[in-house]
Amino acid sequence: MKIWITALTLAAAALLAHAQDAKAPSAQQNLMKSCNADAKGMKGDERKTFMKSCLSGDKPVPQATNAQQGKMKTCNAEAASKSLKGDERKQFMSACLKG
Repeated sequence: MKIWITALTLAAAALLAHAQDAKAPSAQQNLMKSCNADAKGMKGDERKTFMKSCLSGDKPVPQATNAQQGKMKTCNAEAASKSLKGDERKQFMSACLKG
């Protein structure tokens, strides 16, 4: 009797482990998660267009966000290379981001 209980317990454990493996996210689910993360902050038509392109396999970069981020990255690098700090850095960053 104990052998049957042990055998059933092992079989149930194996089935449970297999069921958990079967519930791993699909490639499409992983893509959806990635696209959602990339679309953070977008709304309306911009988000719809981005998600459609992203889910079709393209990885579009939103223009407005990308331009501002690129400018910020460039200005930060330039300020760091000049070793600017405090008010001097603030003034430089303000002028750089406006121009």
